[in-house]
Amino acid sequence: MIRKLRLKFVCVNMGIVTVMLLVIFSTVLRFTQLDMERQVQGTLESLLTSSGSIFWNWVDKDREAQLPGFRVNLDQNRGVVNAVSGSVDITDLQNLPQILEQIWQSGEESGQVEGYDLWYRYQRTPFGWAVAFADTSSHQATLDNLYKNCALIAVFSLLLFLGISFLLARWAVRPVEQAWTQQRQFVADASHELKTPLTVIMTNAELLQDSERSQEEREKFTDNILTMTRQMRGLVEGLLDLARADRGADTGTFAPLDYSELTANCLLPFEPVYFEKGLFLESQIEEGIRVRGGEDRLRQVLDILLDNGVKYTSDAGTVRVTLRRQGSQCLLRVAGPGEAISREDLKNIFRRFYRRDQSRTGGGSYGLGLAIADGIVREHGGRIWAESAGGINSFLVQLPVHSG
Repeated sequence: MIRKLRLKFVCVNMGIVTVMLLVIFSTVLRFTQLDMERQVQGTLESLLTSSGSIFWNWVDKDREAQLPGFRVNLDQNRGVVNAVSGSVDITDLQNLPQILEQIWQSGEESGQVEGYDLWYRYQRTPFGWAVAFADTSSHQATLDNLYKNCALIAVFSLLLFLGISFLLARWAVRPVEQAWTQQRQFVADASHELKTPLTVIMTNAELLQDSERSQEEREKFTDNILTMTRQMRGLVEGLLDLARADRGADTGTFAPLDYSELTANCLLPFEPVYFEKGLFLESQIEEGIRVRGGEDRLRQVLDILLDNGVKYTSDAGTVRVTLRRQGSQCLLRVAGPGEAISREDLKNIFRRFYRRDQSRTGGGSYGLGLAIADGIVREHGGRIWAESAGGINSFLVQLPVHSG
């Protein structure tokens, strides 16, 4: 798929470049031809209207350059009287009678002589006829060179743009490739997480159908099914939260709220949980900090960070929650002692289904919590990251302060 997308990108890009080159070169060639035709007609006009017997390639500075040419004067019966020119050697024009015959047969007062690099125009005079000729061999050579140069430039440009297009295709498709890889990984991880509880549910359901099982065993099988069902529900809810974060929040529903009060209220339900686990929960919250956002969504971020504190803080450790203002931003920190987080884990810890200990499964943890928190924080125009130093693991959330 990605390869086809790159190829399509290159084809579209090369098609656009080809059309642009055709338009540019066609325009240049067309205007060049028109300019040359204008010079030819100007030369013919000068030859027919001049009363002198010598014609120059260049006239005075106020007039444009003239092409080499000559004029043939004819009598009433169209017989050649004389031919005069100061710029073209006409002594070797043995085919002049055939040229004149071709002109009379064409019936056109102006045009190009077939087989010769000559343009002509004739008009009636008091003594007969006057036919002017302009030598366009230099113009034809210029056009030929121009065609060759345009062809060479076109080939070189297409090859150059082809190479650039391949580089651009790799760069442009890279986000799509990354998204495609992440999607495949996401589906694989989600399938893996769902496979275990589904297997447990199916196994216990089959055992329930065994009539030889005791009532005590049946109750145990039922409890197992309910436990796995709750875990699956938690996983599905987490996936829905991630989908909501990917879709983007409706910022129109955001409203100013007291973030200090929200943080303090979120700590209350976790105090007995920490106490039962033999942990301590301390807080230092600066009052009056207001942000603009969704109350339930920001509460979910705090719940995720505090729940992680319960799971991963060392025994008898103290988790400290601080909230303070930093200029136009506010910084929330949830820090506690625990096993040091490596640099690699710090980079990947907010990825979906990522666990520091890949062998650790169950317990209601699917590696989605921090990914959900990351999505919510980004919805609110902030950022979230983790730090680990001196035996203390910290999770920090930075949000813009609402000044209204």
